[in-house]
Amino acid sequence: MTKQNRIEDYGVKIGELPKGKLNKITDVRGLKVGHCTIDTEESKTGVTVILPMKENIFTNKLIAASYVLNGFGKTLGLVQIDELGSLESVIALTNTLNVGLVHDAVVDYMIKECKKENVEVESINPVVCECNDSYLNNIQLRAVKKEHVYKAIEEATADFAEGDVGAGKGMSCHQLKGGIGSASRIIKLEGQDYTVGVLVLSNHGLLKDLCINGVHIDDRVSKEKDIKPQEDKGSVISIIATDIPLSSRQLRRVCKRAGVGLARLGSFMGHGSGEIMIAFSTGNVLKSYLDNEITDIKILKEDKLNVVFRAVAECEEEAVLNSMITSGKVIGVKGKTRETLRDYMKLKGEQIALK
Repeated sequence: MTKQNRIEDYGVKIGELPKGKLNKITDVRGLKVGHCTIDTEESKTGVTVILPMKENIFTNKLIAASYVLNGFGKTLGLVQIDELGSLESVIALTNTLNVGLVHDAVVDYMIKECKKENVEVESINPVVCECNDSYLNNIQLRAVKKEHVYKAIEEATADFAEGDVGAGKGMSCHQLKGGIGSASRIIKLEGQDYTVGVLVLSNHGLLKDLCINGVHIDDRVSKEKDIKPQEDKGSVISIIATDIPLSSRQLRRVCKRAGVGLARLGSFMGHGSGEIMIAFSTGNVLKSYLDNEITDIKILKEDKLNVVFRAVAECEEEAVLNSMITSGKVIGVKGKTRETLRDYMKLKGEQIALK
């Protein structure tokens, strides 16, 4: 993969906690992320798939939770996650009208994976999240098919691309180009390093509200671009992963802190916006093929959650900025355009001018 300049490469440092090796969600060991991008005159869209572990997650379930900050969204799979507190499938991200087709592809994939272990699947809870990319994409074509989902899974890797790739191809953020972004933080507990990582699909916010590191940038942007005010609508999907052993209840608390990062960027979570967070931990594996009636799990002490909250807020803020700064300018359907943050900002050399 060609190296992408991310927000820290422009002199913007978010937060105080140390970052993981890649500064991506895949710093949580075992995770991979894959994309398949569809880029034609009519279609600016795609699919992104998160593989939570190397093993078959259907037989090695992970403790999970979700939180809906504003529910203008069509994500599948949240009801069972909230009821049982576990994740049993890969997580796919796509556009709004492609949720059903991607759901079918994920079911096919999971059935095939289970057949390798002679496991019969009679019920499964695929998780498919969406944002609406219809500003740049002819969304009614429903261009994402089964083969695109499979390609994203096959090409999944730890050092994945960000920006206008996969599900992020047609997304907008603060009226500029949005898409896929990620970040991670390292937390030390009992002398051992643990990781918190976030991946976002950003498609939300207004330009006039955008803040970078607490600085309102509206009077620092190029006035050569005519970007008209609009209604605050859109969505952002936030996937949070960690290897810290947490309960489902704790993970739900962690999900809520992604909203802190969004607020720091200037998001007001408007009526027409869907802010949906899903979190899972690899710190405990619920092996469904064991005969044990009682399972032993570890759990973090409640009063140690503060640093996890901070880590998620920092990761969320940085991940959204990474989704914007790594995206290129995209000219979509009917000639509609989204500029990239790196071209829109006044740059001082290789630095973003914030002072």
